[in-house]
Amino acid sequence: MKKLSQRCANNLNKIQKPIYKIKEALELLKETSTVKFTETVELHANLNINPKYPNQQLRATVILPHGTGKEVRIAALVSESELINAKEAGAEPIDNLQLIDNISKGIINFDVLIATPEMMPKLAKLGRILGPKGLMPSPKSGTVTNNVKETIIDFKKGKFEYKADKAGIVHIRFGKSDFSELKLVENINSLYLSILNNRPLGVKGKYFKSIFICSSMGPSIKIDLSSFE
Repeated sequence: MKKLSQRCANNLNKIQKPIYKIKEALELLKETSTVKFTETVELHANLNINPKYPNQQLRATVILPHGTGKEVRIAALVSESELINAKEAGAEPIDNLQLIDNISKGIINFDVLIATPEMMPKLAKLGRILGPKGLMPSPKSGTVTNNVKETIIDFKKGKFEYKADKAGIVHIRFGKSDFSELKLVENINSLYLSILNNRPLGVKGKYFKSIFICSSMGPSIKIDLSSFE
């Protein structure tokens, strides 16, 4: 078995209880974020769902009050009349033909791709490139839209899509380790409410099995679910 580093061992020793209230957990998370760079803060929610059934799949979008701390690069494949709006809202300044050519060559210089409905046929042949990267626009994720400017502004503010994996677990970043505890509390509460309000119709009984948080290089800390209520 691989030996733990002294840093990891010290952090594990700081976890004195099996479960923590939200504020206690966030205090501990910041205390165990001990590397030399600013870590991402993550939430991992284990849900009582079986995503192989259509009525138990979770896929939704959320805008956190204080964003995720990540600068989002947005590309827009839109009609000529919407190009100016897209650029004014903060999309990467690139024309449609160049964007399509870049994607076909595997050049992906963006984190989110916004498209208007009439432009979607042009992306059909690029699905094999965009799909595996989770970048294919879709109405469900809000990335296929006629409200180009408003949509880009929302994603610039930190709107993002999340979904449960095959095991029914949601893995989401909700900030950075240098965020204040208040900002992290507000972000995690908003995230919890989003997951709760998007509960799949096919779920019976208890929805949340467990929620853990951690920094990207820190130990997992279990959250007391009752502290969200």
